[in-house]
Amino acid sequence: MSKAERAWRRSVEIAAFGYFMALLVGIAIGQVWPTIAITGAALLAAYLWRLRTLLLLLVSRRLIPKGEGRGVVDRLQKVLHRRQNESRRRKQRLIRMLRTFREAAAALPDATLMVTREDRRILWFNAAATRLLGLDYPRDMGRRVTGLIDIPRVSAWIDSPNREETLQDVPSPVDASVRLSFRLIPYSDDQALLVVRDITKLMHLEQVRRDFVANVSHELRTPLTVVHGYLDVIEPEEQPEWTAMLEEMRRQSRRMTQIVEDLLTLSQLEARDSLPEEPVDMVRMLAMLEREAVALSHGRHAVSVEDRAGCDLLGSDKELHSAFSNLVSNAVRYTPEGGRIDIRFELGADAEPRLSVIDSGLGIPAQHLPRLTERFYRVSNSRSRSSGGTGLGLSIAKHVLNLHQACLEVVSRPGEGSCFTCRFAASRALAREAAESDSGVR
Repeated sequence: MSKAERAWRRSVEIAAFGYFMALLVGIAIGQVWPTIAITGAALLAAYLWRLRTLLLLLVSRRLIPKGEGRGVVDRLQKVLHRRQNESRRRKQRLIRMLRTFREAAAALPDATLMVTREDRRILWFNAAATRLLGLDYPRDMGRRVTGLIDIPRVSAWIDSPNREETLQDVPSPVDASVRLSFRLIPYSDDQALLVVRDITKLMHLEQVRRDFVANVSHELRTPLTVVHGYLDVIEPEEQPEWTAMLEEMRRQSRRMTQIVEDLLTLSQLEARDSLPEEPVDMVRMLAMLEREAVALSHGRHAVSVEDRAGCDLLGSDKELHSAFSNLVSNAVRYTPEGGRIDIRFELGADAEPRLSVIDSGLGIPAQHLPRLTERFYRVSNSRSRSSGGTGLGLSIAKHVLNLHQACLEVVSRPGEGSCFTCRFAASRALAREAAESDSGVR
């Protein structure tokens, strides 16, 4: 028998004993039923009074004393006393844990802000937020982040529904020489964490790397030009046994020259914050891409170009051609003979212009997709050597698109080909002149 059942049985026994005694008293005085009724009312009133006392203790959140008796009410009092103590101990542990986490967050070198997801109002921030962003406690509590950090790039990034994971190289509002990165991490339905990191040293190292690559590439141009020139002077007919060796030397010399040129292009793109914007004739652009694809393919692939957008683009004609051309040359290079290469220019959701290069080539395993745009990254070293690529084409394309506030999307499966899509904002779509002729592009 459980303790609750024993407590209930004890209460019933007490009540029965009380009624039995009332019955004896009633018989003795000749008033049986009135005596029993008065006794029952007294017992009920006693239980109700004790229950009222328990209820008042619960409502006032005061500590309930431990029951000493063995009745139902005493047993209930004991259970409530034990649960109340357990709840208080649990609450104290949670408070200690919360205090520990807040102290740890306050000690972080990164600025950490707890904000609401709907309107980005500040709920809490650590000491680093004062040092990096100039926030002041308690003045800035409850205020909107975009109102306190008066940097257009940050405000646009926070309010954008399709924001990138991180916003890099932003000057600190406290000291412009300090460079920051921003990351917004939602962690509940109505709250998010804004983490701001000081990347000044990283940006300095990145600049050193860029300068080194640019300087080395520039210095390599002259000796490579000399070597290439001397190789062109040598006639294979004079030394037939050198024919294969000279051809390989010329091929590698041209490849090295192309790598140097691509590195210089990358360095120039990385050093720029914007590009000149002009109307880009997409009919002419698509016709050029088709001619390049056909010339690179040498008839080994079926090449098709479709213009479904019916508009032009706002951007840099030279740089966009470089990005698109790299995607087309990659498609030709990595598609086996007899495959297809489709170039499509169309409008996506919300009238966003998109140029896609689709091939039926070897495809790319999923684990390689996040790193494709890294310079010199190779999915397969042997395949890249045979294709003759520099490993910089996708990196150049990514930087060009970033300068156009566009992005490169890659969808690929091994054995099923790949689709590289350049997605632009709808604001970059320009109405095409009706007088323009269709230059063979469907």
